[in-house]
Amino acid sequence: MILIFNDIAGSEILLILVFVLIFFGSKSIPTLARTFGRTIRQIKDASADIQSEIKKSGMDIKKDLNLKGIIEETANDIQKPLDQMAVDIDSAMKYEQKRVVPNLPKIENKKEESTDIKSED
Repeated sequence: MILIFNDIAGSEILLILVFVLIFFGSKSIPTLARTFGRTIRQIKDASADIQSEIKKSGMDIKKDLNLKGIIEETANDIQKPLDQMAVDIDSAMKYEQKRVVPNLPKIENKKEESTDIKSED
């Protein structure tokens, strides 16, 4: 409301009031002022109601979205396969370590070994 009167000087406001007095008369000015005041009050109330409804619907949407829960659920969905893969890799590494056979003593004569195998057949 104040923004409307930024460009209007005091003398211009006085001129407007004189025109209102001339056109409407002194008896109808209080009625006009009262009507104008009620109209402004209704506009302010309607604006406040709209703002409160917007805030309320914003809070409802925020509750419905539950962003924190969605983020946690997505993180868990991503983390589970990674954890399982880590367990699988760890168990595979342990299995390979158990499978490693200690070094056997070297056989000095390979010819004897090959004749032993032939004789068994």
